[in-house]
Amino acid sequence: MPEHASAWLKTIISTVLGTAVFWLLELPLPFLFGPMTGCLLAALAGLRLRGFGQVSVAARTILGVAVGASVTPAVVAQLPQMAMSLALVPLYVLVIAGLGVPFFTRVCGFDRITAYYAAMPGGLQDMVIFGQEAGGDVRALSLIHATRVLILVTLAPILLTTVFGVSLSNPIGAPAAELPLAELALMAGAAFLGWRGGERIGLFGASILGPMLVTAVLSLAGLVHHRPPAEAIVAAQFFVGTGIGVYYVGVTLQELRRDVLSGIAFVLILAALSAALTEVVTFAGLAPPVEAFLAFAPGGQAEMTILAIVTGADLGFVIVHHLMRIILVITGAPVASRLLGLRRRMTAGEDRR
Repeated sequence: MPEHASAWLKTIISTVLGTAVFWLLELPLPFLFGPMTGCLLAALAGLRLRGFGQVSVAARTILGVAVGASVTPAVVAQLPQMAMSLALVPLYVLVIAGLGVPFFTRVCGFDRITAYYAAMPGGLQDMVIFGQEAGGDVRALSLIHATRVLILVTLAPILLTTVFGVSLSNPIGAPAAELPLAELALMAGAAFLGWRGGERIGLFGASILGPMLVTAVLSLAGLVHHRPPAEAIVAAQFFVGTGIGVYYVGVTLQELRRDVLSGIAFVLILAALSAALTEVVTFAGLAPPVEAFLAFAPGGQAEMTILAIVTGADLGFVIVHHLMRIILVITGAPVASRLLGLRRRMTAGEDRR
């Protein structure tokens, strides 16, 4: 059996077993946490796993469509009411950077380039790519950001149920059989065209943002009235969870001690900041507690979308704030990196992979 086929088989077995265990034990979000945990344990056990590539990317388009379908005229009318809480996002990002960079350099011993991109609360893939282009430690960045997403996605449901007292059983969508065929076709078209079109024009996060923008237009035009079917959102959870777990393939004890533990420690800092900002936003009456928590939790956009859906939170409010944070980080991080001189000079014969 070819090596890549063997790795895919091991991945499938790990995800199925993980999902089955979570389902049988009636644990929360089995189709997200099951494959994530199964792949994580398999990776830590030394198994060579392999992600699902473009299939996983395609699955993320479902979440983009789900968010876009939530952009209704009522949500647009609420944008002025979000102005005050949105104004806190740039300050939030600056505080994270101000604490994170010294933490990773002085406490964890990383170089300034790696520390800078490790601290930025942006998308996992984007921060790794930017860090690589600047000459940072790609493996360390991958593990640190994967750890951030892993822990936040794990802790958030626990906090939502125990602290905020919400259920994670909100219907994620109607079954496909109950949705109009015309809307299903429109959503499928929006997913594909938004994704591929976004990639063609260089849109960051094209697999989510492209479908989101196209579906938002359809929603505002009154052509789409539903989220994607429940089966599609379950599939998206499965592939997102698998993607997080696979990032730990090949991790060594040294990387566990340095990179993963550094990521865990930084998550604690982020959790404290997120909790403080949640209190401020809630106390000021800018948003209900659950929406404030989900809007300022520095996790991945895909993962926060799933949690907003299963808790029945105001998806528009949550995603608008995450988009604001991601846009600031994606557009600002490379510019700030150059202004601060965080770019390693490459020697003539150095391989810059």
